[in-house]
Amino acid sequence: MNYDCLIVDDEKLLCDSTAEYFNLFGIKTATAYSTGECLSFLEHNKTCLLLLDINLGDGSGFALCRKLRETTDIPILFISARSSDDDKIIALNIGGDDYIQKPYSLGVLFAKVKAVLKRYRKTSPSFSDGRLTVDIAKRQLILHGEIKKLKALEFKLLAYLVENRDRVVGKRELFEKVWEDKFTGDGTLNVHIRRIREVIEPDANDPKYIVTVWGEGYRFDGGGK
Repeated sequence: MNYDCLIVDDEKLLCDSTAEYFNLFGIKTATAYSTGECLSFLEHNKTCLLLLDINLGDGSGFALCRKLRETTDIPILFISARSSDDDKIIALNIGGDDYIQKPYSLGVLFAKVKAVLKRYRKTSPSFSDGRLTVDIAKRQLILHGEIKKLKALEFKLLAYLVENRDRVVGKRELFEKVWEDKFTGDGTLNVHIRRIREVIEPDANDPKYIVTVWGEGYRFDGGGK
């Protein structure tokens, strides 16, 4: 089943009341009260957004975020009563998209969630040629009808190239838009490009989809048939 939002919080009353409020105003929301429940939920359902508490009964929201970032880049908003600046820095550095302090106003939180969902659902160009499908909205890669897995950053890189297909995307642009970091090195980029090619190309040593333009960057041609 598909949901707009999943709230992961061991404060059951707060979690339920927030979900009830969101559902009342049209944001389809589910709840999980532990790390285990969250992972079990995501095995059988999809969500566009995660509201994640730091302190969970069976683990840490930080650890859960790190694990989820191995396979998904959906927006993750941390919610916590902890006010340490260090917590906020950690939350953002491990892949969180925002940090929301408890106690929060349901109206303010609703507005923020609605804005994030609007950005997330913004129509993104996808690609399909019969052999390979890159569905950016669903964060899905399909090859010969079979779903293939990429790590979150690899899919983000592939999606950016697809969105800008048929033009050369420079390395600096990729560092800034994909890594959001001007100081990522060529070696890191090359490793990720190589990994994507090994998954999608008929021959990774003679790429047809992601073409290297020497001295400039990369271009997604969509010519891999």
